[in-house]
Amino acid sequence: MFVGLVGTTIAPWMQFYIQSAIVEKGITVKDYKFSRLDVIIGCFITDIVAIFIIVTTAATMHTAGISINDAKDAAIALRPLAGQYASVLFAFGLFNASIFAATILPLATAYYVCEALGFEAGVDKSFSEAPQFYSLYTTIIILGALIILIPNAPLVLIMLWSQVINGVLLPFVLVFMLVLINNKNIMGTYTNSKFFNWVAWGTTVIMVSLTLLLVITSLWPNLLG
Repeated sequence: MFVGLVGTTIAPWMQFYIQSAIVEKGITVKDYKFSRLDVIIGCFITDIVAIFIIVTTAATMHTAGISINDAKDAAIALRPLAGQYASVLFAFGLFNASIFAATILPLATAYYVCEALGFEAGVDKSFSEAPQFYSLYTTIIILGALIILIPNAPLVLIMLWSQVINGVLLPFVLVFMLVLINNKNIMGTYTNSKFFNWVAWGTTVIMVSLTLLLVITSLWPNLLG
């Protein structure tokens, strides 16, 4: 669960998406401080929202002993406990998160696949300028919708394991990012400070340790018990 929690908070796709979006928006070194502030504010907002979601569900559904098997169950269960408006607000939050995931995640995938293969990529391009980008983007959206529409699909389990996979893949992405950001031939004077390197490498070491622990406990469940 902890690997999945970190995987959904610092997901690998976010690292690829944000660099592609910054390039596409044409942000220069002069504007970098504003882009960085945008990211920092966004991090605080998402974490604050997540804390409120945890506190709200813990104070209502958990204390009432309600078991949640699907995302919609949470919104429905809140109605008798916290009122109709709380239920509507929670449902709207789920809708917003779903729209976000359905658009941004396929976009991030289309970005880095096309960039890796040397194809044109970007929402500022027309279909004739970037056919591979738009074809891949559309295909991923359709596939995601089809998977969700499978009758009795274990959506919560799919969601959980997708985030666990994110957490497992994260150390690889972080290591490559840290190698690049500390390369003065590439970054010039914009390499990481010692403080940021301590934080970033510390996060990487923790994630590697958790991933190894996850693998060990999955293969030998009784080893630590």
